[in-house]
Amino acid sequence: FMSTVSFTGSFPDFEASSTISSPLFVDSDATSYEKNFTLVVCPCISPWGYERIQRWTAIGSDPNRHFIDNSPVEECAQVMAFVKSLGVQFNMHFDCHETTDSDESEYQPAKAARDGEAHVEGVIPDGFYLVAGTEEPEPEWFKAMIDAVKKITHIAPAEADGKMLDVLVKQEGIIEIPARSLGLCGGFLKLKYAITTEVYPDSPKVDDANCDQAQVVTITSGLQYIIDKQIKF
Repeated sequence: FMSTVSFTGSFPDFEASSTISSPLFVDSDATSYEKNFTLVVCPCISPWGYERIQRWTAIGSDPNRHFIDNSPVEECAQVMAFVKSLGVQFNMHFDCHETTDSDESEYQPAKAARDGEAHVEGVIPDGFYLVAGTEEPEPEWFKAMIDAVKKITHIAPAEADGKMLDVLVKQEGIIEIPARSLGLCGGFLKLKYAITTEVYPDSPKVDDANCDQAQVVTITSGLQYIIDKQIKF
């Protein structure tokens, strides 16, 4: 069987491993999966932000909240138009992200100031985790990826209240949010098998290479699960 898989990265654009991971996968592992999957890679959705290490676009918008119909953000609109132009049915989507300390020290305070709101300091999870859509969760698929990543890096623990980023952690290393209604990239294809990765490169427990490899292992283990379980789309 042949399934079509999309990979997206580099938005917000201070996230180095999100841009590096898809090309790294293509260079190191893609040939092992080309018999089973057609791979569509968009490694750097917001190049302006990537060049400037900036989460926002040139017009001060957060791309990862604007994957919606008639998107006012050019980068999002172009990616969605490109995907539509291919005329294929996608079956899986890997959306690669990372969160750095600058998200809390720089972006969130600036966003609050822009919107005339008080900044409430948040907590960045220390470790790797996955963000899934609440619409059609696939817990066994999630577990397969978390188990594989455990061999590469540490998984972010839940806080004392059992939550991560104010979301209840139902299984290790997984939070579920309404990705589609929030306009997130991980939700715009409306797929059952869609996942967003998060690594924390500022953790003292990791380095850049470790973060990059965790992203790649998420992809390979996610694809391998589909092959091993002989899942048909």
